[in-house]
Amino acid sequence: MRVKNRDISLLRYNEKQSLRRFLYLYIFLVLAIITLLSIFYYQSQEKLMFSNQRTILSGYATEQVKNLKILHHYFPTRYKYPRDKRFKSAIYDIERVLIFSTLENSNVNLDKSIYRTGNKIHFVKYLDDYYLGAMYLVIEIDEDRSWYKETILHIIGLGTAILIILGIFGLFFVRLFLRPMKNSIELLDNFIKDTTHELNTPISAILANIEMMDKSVMSPKNVKKLSRIHIAAKTVSHLYQDLTYLVLGHQRGSNDEDIDLKKLIIDRVQYFYIIANAKKIRFEMDLEESHLFIDPIKIARVIDNLISNAIKYNKRGGKIKIVLRDTYFLVSDTGIGIDSDKINSIFDRYSRFNHSVGGFGIGLNIVKSIIDEYNLQVVVRSEKGKGTTFKIVFAQSKSNSKIV
Repeated sequence: MRVKNRDISLLRYNEKQSLRRFLYLYIFLVLAIITLLSIFYYQSQEKLMFSNQRTILSGYATEQVKNLKILHHYFPTRYKYPRDKRFKSAIYDIERVLIFSTLENSNVNLDKSIYRTGNKIHFVKYLDDYYLGAMYLVIEIDEDRSWYKETILHIIGLGTAILIILGIFGLFFVRLFLRPMKNSIELLDNFIKDTTHELNTPISAILANIEMMDKSVMSPKNVKKLSRIHIAAKTVSHLYQDLTYLVLGHQRGSNDEDIDLKKLIIDRVQYFYIIANAKKIRFEMDLEESHLFIDPIKIARVIDNLISNAIKYNKRGGKIKIVLRDTYFLVSDTGIGIDSDKINSIFDRYSRFNHSVGGFGIGLNIVKSIIDEYNLQVVVRSEKGKGTTFKIVFAQSKSNSKIV
C-alpha cells in the first residue's frame, strides 16, 4: 500500500513534469522556428528592396554621368555641379579623395555597390571615363521605409498564425503522448481508493474485538501480546485515516462547526495512550477551554499527526507536553529533534526526520495543507537531541505559515 500510494503521487508529479518540460521545449522550438523564418523573410524583403532600388539608382547614375560628361566638356566655361531634386550625389577621384559632394550623409563606403547608411541609401558607380577626374560616383536617396513596416506586419501576422497552428498541434501531441500515463494514473488511483476503503472493515473489527476482550482472565504473557496487537492495529488505523484523507479528502467539502478543542485533545490523547505507554512516554497536559470553527475531521488530523510524531520521534521514557490556550495549542516532545537544515522541508510530502523510524512522511504534509486552508499559523522550534515543539496559532489571520 505504501509503494502504490507513493507511486500514484510520483506518477502525477512525473506527468506534470513531463507536460511542463514538453511544453517548454515545444515553445522554445516553435519560437526558434518563427524567429528563423522571420529573419529569412526579413532578409529576403530587404534584398528585394535593394534590388528594386538598384534599378532606380542605376538610372539616376546614368543620367548624372551624362551631366558630368557635359560639364567636363564645357569646363571651365561651365563649373556648376549638376544637381537633381530626386537624389544627391558625390564624386571621388582614383585615390578616393572627395572632389565634390551634395550628400547629406557623408559616411560613404566605396567598396559596396549599394548599401544603407542611416536613413539613406547609397549607390556607388565606377566610371570608365574620368570626367572631371572622377572615378567614383555616389548617388544618395532617402530610404522608403514602407517596405519595412509591411514586412514587420507580415511577420507579426504570419508568426501569430503559425504560433496558433503549431500550438493546436502541440496540445494534440501532448494529449496523445501523455494518454497512456494518464490512463495508468487513473487506474492506480481507483485501485488506491478501493484498497483504502477495504482497509477500514478489518481494522475496525480488530480494534472492536480487542476492546471487548476480558483481560482479567488472560495470562500476563497473553495480555502483553494483545497489547502489542492493539498498538499495531491503532498504528494501522492512524495510517488508514491519513491515507483516506490524502486520497479522498480533496473530494469532500469542508463541514465546519464549533469544535471543543479541550475535549477533542483529551479524546485523541486517550486514543494514543496505549502507543505512548509502550515506549514509557508520559503526557503532561495544560489545557484551557478553547473553541475553533473548523472541520472536525481536519482538525483531528492535525492533532493526531502532531501527537503521533511526538510519540514516534520521542525517546523511550520521554515526555509529551500539550498546552491549549484560547488562541493556540502546542505539542512539545523530548525526542531526537530535527537538524536545522531540514526544518524548512519537514512539511514536504515523504519527508521524514529519521529513516530508521517507520511511516510514510505524509502526516506533516497533511497538517500543512489544513493550516494553509484555514489561514492558520504553524511555528516550529527544534533542538537536536532535546526535542521539538509544534505550535498551531488559531488567530484567523491571512499570514502564511512560518517556520522558525
